[in-house]
Amino acid sequence: MSDLAVRIRGLTKAFDGRRVLDGVDLDIRRGEFFVLLGPSGTGKTTLLRVLAGLERPDDGTVLVPRRRTTVYQEPRLVQSRRVLANVTLGLPRSARGNGRRALAEVGLAGHERAWPATLSGGEAQRVALARALVRDPQLLLLDEPFAALDALTRLQMQQLVAELCARHRPAVVLVTHDVDEAVRLADRVAVLRDGAFVEDRVIDLPRPRDHDHPSFAEHRRTFLTRLGVVPTPH
Repeated sequence: MSDLAVRIRGLTKAFDGRRVLDGVDLDIRRGEFFVLLGPSGTGKTTLLRVLAGLERPDDGTVLVPRRRTTVYQEPRLVQSRRVLANVTLGLPRSARGNGRRALAEVGLAGHERAWPATLSGGEAQRVALARALVRDPQLLLLDEPFAALDALTRLQMQQLVAELCARHRPAVVLVTHDVDEAVRLADRVAVLRDGAFVEDRVIDLPRPRDHDHPSFAEHRRTFLTRLGVVPTPH
């Protein structure tokens, strides 16, 4: 796939006779941070599950790299295992050093022997992120990973994910309902409605992104309009 991490052609998926994905085409470059917006029930999570190999398409072709991993809205930690064991779950013992380095990268050095029950929501999500990164993914799938966090922790996690992805350079697919989050993080944002893309736009703002930049507001208005929301002054 040359410089592509993902290539989708004619992807169709239906449930109970209703098409949630209707002939979707999509290319994502290696190292690209791609964000998917859309109303609830429009097929965003289904598309992510197809990319993860958890759903089979009814029709079309989907080409993805072998090394891919997902971070969900819930950290999904094993409560009976300590933090480092969660990070290296399913990996050989030789991966423990990489697990410690991944924990240090997400700001949790010294938490290796902590139990999941002692962690805050933000810390637990950092463990989930370390668990993904230690596998050196070529494709990182993020299914609303910040949605359950408080506002301050959410901003901190957005910054952390942006820094880590810039350092490790996986292709990233983030599903979110948050338009500001999309514009803040993405190289490119697409809006999915009724099983098809109605917008696909490159975000060419300098980083770190300034919420007060006129182009930030322009992108925000465009996506809100595509989502069927009347933009309000900001």
